Amino acid sequence: MIEGLEIKKLKVNYDERGHLMEILRRDDKIFKKFGQVYITTVKKDIIKAWHYHKLQDDYFCCIYGKILLAVYDARKNSKTFGKLSKWVLSLENPKLIKIPALVYHGFKGLSEEEAIVINIPTKPYNRKNPDEYRVNPFDKNINFNWKI
Repeated sequence: MIEGLEIKKLKVNYDERGHLMEILRRDDKIFKKFGQVYITTVKKDIIKAWHYHKLQDDYFCCIYGKILLAVYDARKNSKTFGKLSKWVLSLENPKLIKIPALVYHGFKGLSEEEAIVINIPTKPYNRKNPDEYRVNPFDKNINFNWKI
């Protein structure tokens, strides 16, 4: 697994009224600090990648539909430099993935319905000076096949 990356298995509790799933608590071992919470969506076969942050960690959880989440460690001083990891995330396979700063990440919509992803970054978005750096999803330096 990529150095600094953490996974929290989530549990969905169902009853006759619907379901409930805790995603992140401040007393979780995986929790670092709170910046903000936002929702993003992705349509089937659309890729939102690659990007990374210099200052913040991200916490991704897919709450509707299904995505392929991929991460690539480009940190030259990391024990896992050059490694790739991927997961299929959905409500049927609920996980919270903590992606550390400087690790490239992105996702692809897999479900027919538009997938909904919650992100809980450790810093609020800075509109004047965003901590977001983008790389082409098919960058030759990242040997990743988005087909599943």
